[in-house]
Amino acid sequence: MKNYYDNRELSWLKFNERVLEEACDNSVPLGERLNFAAIFQSNLDEFFMIRVGSLCDCILVGNDSSDNKTGMTAAEQLEQIYKRCSELAVTRDAAYFAIMNTLLHRYDVEQVDFSALSKKEEEYLRKLFEDEILPLVSPQVVDKRYPFPFLQNKGIYAVAHLESKSGVRLGLVPASGAFRRVILLPTQGKLRFMLVEELILHYFPLVFEKYKIISKSLLRITRNADINLEEAMYDHDLDYRDMMSELLKKRKILSPVRMELSRNLSEQAVEYLRKHLFLQAAQIFCVKSPLDMSFVYTLREKIEPLLPELYYPHYTPKQPRMIDKSRPIISQALERDLFLSYPYESIRPFLQLLDEAAADPDVVSIKITLYRVASHSKVVESLINAAENGKDVFVLVELRARFDEENNIGWSKRLEQAGCQVTYGPEGLKVHSKLLLITRKSGSEVQHITQIGTGNYNEKTSALYTDLSLITASREIGNDAAYVFNCLATGSSEIKTEYLMVAPAGLQCRVSEQIDRQIALAKSGKPAYIGLKMNSLTDKILIDKLAEASKAGVKIDMAIRGICCLIANIKDFTENIKIISIVGRFLEHSRIYIFGSTDSNPDIYISSADFMTRNTIRRIEVAAPIFDPDIKTRILHLFSLMFADNQKARIMQSDGSYTRRPLYPNEQPQSFQEMLMKEAVEAENKETKPAKKGITVKVKRIKR
Repeated sequence: MKNYYDNRELSWLKFNERVLEEACDNSVPLGERLNFAAIFQSNLDEFFMIRVGSLCDCILVGNDSSDNKTGMTAAEQLEQIYKRCSELAVTRDAAYFAIMNTLLHRYDVEQVDFSALSKKEEEYLRKLFEDEILPLVSPQVVDKRYPFPFLQNKGIYAVAHLESKSGVRLGLVPASGAFRRVILLPTQGKLRFMLVEELILHYFPLVFEKYKIISKSLLRITRNADINLEEAMYDHDLDYRDMMSELLKKRKILSPVRMELSRNLSEQAVEYLRKHLFLQAAQIFCVKSPLDMSFVYTLREKIEPLLPELYYPHYTPKQPRMIDKSRPIISQALERDLFLSYPYESIRPFLQLLDEAAADPDVVSIKITLYRVASHSKVVESLINAAENGKDVFVLVELRARFDEENNIGWSKRLEQAGCQVTYGPEGLKVHSKLLLITRKSGSEVQHITQIGTGNYNEKTSALYTDLSLITASREIGNDAAYVFNCLATGSSEIKTEYLMVAPAGLQCRVSEQIDRQIALAKSGKPAYIGLKMNSLTDKILIDKLAEASKAGVKIDMAIRGICCLIANIKDFTENIKIISIVGRFLEHSRIYIFGSTDSNPDIYISSADFMTRNTIRRIEVAAPIFDPDIKTRILHLFSLMFADNQKARIMQSDGSYTRRPLYPNEQPQSFQEMLMKEAVEAENKETKPAKKGITVKVKRIKR
């Protein structure tokens, strides 16, 4: 194996460690540090459900094949994962208690245990338990006579080892779901709280009055959620949507892959649990901080109104600088390309575009791909309005968007009921593209307005994730988009376009061609450059191609937030590659491809696709070329700001580790995201200059 590869799973753990670093960073507001600790845990939950679940499945079926980059077997990867997760749990616990201790000492916000209660507070909690909680408790005894119950994925349980003369006996109480999680104490001038599971565990003797308790703990299991859709297709005679609903029920009962305990339960009880849950010892983790950190969002609702300084200053997405808010979006799009940058700029103009299309008598059809949408989606409402207004509305709803399946099934039904044509895409391929096509007929002229984005059509995440959106009336791009939708409607995956890069047939190969052009330039002694921004890099073909470019002398800058299976700065292999990762206030989600030096009119694309095999050859993805010079300049400016960040940027080292970008002498602190927020505020404060009429969209023809 070549020495510039990193293992996908271990690289992901490095990313989640960078998230945890934000929880440990004293420069981050305390409340936000608490949020980062919760994000770390939520990320890790999904990692176990999907990635660890998949590796466990490999071993279960006897397929302990090796990683194609590092050669690690599934068993070797799991061994390293469990070891690293145990180490990270210690860091997470230390970060959590450091945050809570600081909150207590500075701001009178305290998570209490029973040792710190006054007599009056203890009486209050006992009465609350007896009046409000005990009537809802469903205790279970587990031993030879009472079968082991089903434990819900990520549910919290209070468990006790009960004294018994006939083997191990457990007492078990579900401690989540039916109860309000955060219990506030009636303390004047302070915010003191306890989690309900701790209250239930404390009063276990009231629940199991007839038993002596040997040891007790809180318990939480994580179940495998890696469902195999393609296998399921052969097991059902149901239609696609009903089959997905059945498959989601199956996912809820898949095998456990992790057990977390909050206390030192007796060895006999732990072994009893391990055997009944079919877990290995390495899959059991002791966690001192709360087993489920999602309560911090409820806590924020209590704290932020009283102590706003504990959180980032409120930021509202601004009016996009390329949009004249006094004019219809459609007329502006017909004059020039438009560009939105979330969350610095608002998604409202895009929503306005949909509303205008729904009402415009010249609009014939609206076609869109939906992967993840908000729970109360204005995008879907606009599509329904368009259908009710007699427009031809084609919606591809991806039912396999992981953990959004139920939401998407519901929206697909509602869209169908409104008269939209709903489809689910080609067999075996997820449709992950962010593509909208509005077709108008003005007199005898057919006009296309195409929107291509890097992120989902989701109003909520548009205020939290950094994404880019291009709106263009380019006839060439519109014709490509129309062809893509025709293929999606007929189930074809062999989508070959001239201007758009479309996976699976036309993205990986065309990116390789672009890299080859830069290699040729470098070998001829000319300036050669590649700039990439994305979430993850795992595609071995593109990794090897980038290493080849580095060896040829191409300068390569990459901003990769998450998984990165290419290790930078290795002599004779990747020494011309610089990789940074930015984890900050907003989740970096946009994808940018730059081919060519900035002084040579580089080819620039924005895309829905990371350089992961699942994106480049197993999904429908779209990358759109940027033709407008002003938009090109903005993207290059954005890219340069990332590499000037000396606050949140981490730089990959030649051993695959990451260190914070240092602050050089006489250099001012610069945060990429804060700089873009500042620029958006300044742009909004300036008077918006209306676009000149009659501008034609110039298209740079791509040589093939």
